[in-house]
Amino acid sequence: MSHPSFVSPDLIRQRFSKAMSDMYREEVPLYGALMKLVEQTNRHVLDSDPQVARQLNSTGEIERLDLERHGAIRVGTAGELATLARLFAVMGMQPVGYYDLTPAGVPVHSTAFRAVHETALQVSPFRVFTSLLRLELIEDLELRAFAQSVLDKRQIFTPTALALIDRAENAGGLNEQEAQDFVEQALETFRWHHSATVTAEQYQKLSAQHRLIADVVAFKGPHINHLTPRTLDIDIVQAQMPAHGITPKAVIEGPPRRQCPILLRQTSFKALDEPIAFTDQAGTRGSHSARFGEIEQRGAALTPKGRALYDRLLNAARDELQDFPNEANAARYNALMTQHFAEFPDTYEGMRQQELAYFRYFVTEKGLEADELKSLSLDDLLSGGYLRVEPLVYEDFLPVSAAGIFQSNLGDAAQVNYGVHSNQQAFEQALGRPTIDELGLYAETQRRSIEQCFETSRLSRLI
Repeated sequence: MSHPSFVSPDLIRQRFSKAMSDMYREEVPLYGALMKLVEQTNRHVLDSDPQVARQLNSTGEIERLDLERHGAIRVGTAGELATLARLFAVMGMQPVGYYDLTPAGVPVHSTAFRAVHETALQVSPFRVFTSLLRLELIEDLELRAFAQSVLDKRQIFTPTALALIDRAENAGGLNEQEAQDFVEQALETFRWHHSATVTAEQYQKLSAQHRLIADVVAFKGPHINHLTPRTLDIDIVQAQMPAHGITPKAVIEGPPRRQCPILLRQTSFKALDEPIAFTDQAGTRGSHSARFGEIEQRGAALTPKGRALYDRLLNAARDELQDFPNEANAARYNALMTQHFAEFPDTYEGMRQQELAYFRYFVTEKGLEADELKSLSLDDLLSGGYLRVEPLVYEDFLPVSAAGIFQSNLGDAAQVNYGVHSNQQAFEQALGRPTIDELGLYAETQRRSIEQCFETSRLSRLI
C-alpha cells in the first residue's frame, strides 16, 4: 500500500516523460517539427477513419496517444545499468524483454524499461530502450582497456538523484517536493554534452572500432539519442517528412503496411552532425552524430505462435533480398515484405481464431443485461454479441528493427560481423535482476480481461 503523501510512480513517470520531451525539443529542433507532423497525421486519421477512432476510444488508448513516447539510451558499464534500473523503478518502470543486437552488427544487448500493468500504461506508456555496450567485443585489447578506464572514471548520475533513489527505496516513495526534485535531477543523466572526455585521436580510434562504441565511451553521460512519438499512420509520416525539411531513412522497419497493424513499425531521420569539443581542442571544432528523430506505429501484440510466423516471414523476405534494406533496394524490399506477409491473416478475427495475437475482452450492453448463460464457450459469447474484443497494443520492441534504426544512423561503415552469441545471463547479472518475459505480460493482461468480464456480469462459460 502506498503512503498517502507519496506521489504515484505512474505520475512521476508521466512528469518525467513530459520533461524529457521538453528538453529534447530544445536540444533537437527537428524533433519539434516531427511532433507537429505526427500530430497532424493523427488528427487526419481520427477524422477520416471512424473505425480507428472507435477502437482507440474503446480501449482508452486515445487518452494516452499524445503522451506516447519511447526513448533510447546506451550505457557502458554494469554499474551504470544497475543504477538506471533503480532510477526507473522510482517511476514504476521494470526491465521487460532481452534483445541481442550483435547479429545485426551492433555491439550491445538491451532491455526496455516500462510499466507492466495495463492501468499503469494508461497513465503513462513511457518506455526507454536501454542498451549495454559489450566491451568484450572490442578486439583491440589496448583500446578495450582504455575504454574501460574512461567509463570507470565517469559518474552519470547527480549526487541528488542518487540520494533520492535511496530515499524512495528506503521510505517506499517520494513526496511532492522530492518527486519534483527527482524529475529535475534524473533528467541530467539524459542531457546532451558538447564536451567529450577524450582527445580527437582517441575518439577516432574508438569510432574506427564501431561508431556506437565512440558514442557510449567518449562523453560525460549517455544522453538520450532519440525520443519517439506514436503515429496512427507511419506511411503518411514517411511520405510527408521531406516536405517538412526532414529526410527519412530508406525503409520503414517492421512488418509491411496492413489493414490490421501488428507489432511495431518504425522510421527515423538521419542522425544530426553536432559540434563537440575534444579534450585537446579549444572550442567545439570536432563533430559527432548520434541523436536522431524516430516515429513509430504500434499494432497488435502477437502470441508465441504469431511471433514465430512473423519471424519466418520476415526472414524469408530478408533472405531473398540478400542484403541490408537500403535506399537502393527499398522498393524491392517493400515488395518482398508485402509478398511474404500475404500469408499472415489481416483481420483481427482471423488472428484471434488462429491464436496469433493477444486481445482484451469487454462485456457488451447485451452481456450486461443477459441472464446467466451456462456452458457457452468464449467463441459462443463473442458470436452471440455478449462479449467483444480489441487487440492488445504491442508495448515492446523488435531486435531486427532496433538494429536497423541504429545502423541507418551509424552508417554502412558501422556494419560489423560479430561471431558471438547472445548472453542474457551476463546482461541480467549486470542489471541485478532477471528481465521480464513480455509475452507472459500480454497473456496475463488477456486473462485478467476475461476474468473481469465474468466478474462484472452474470455470464459464465464452460471452462
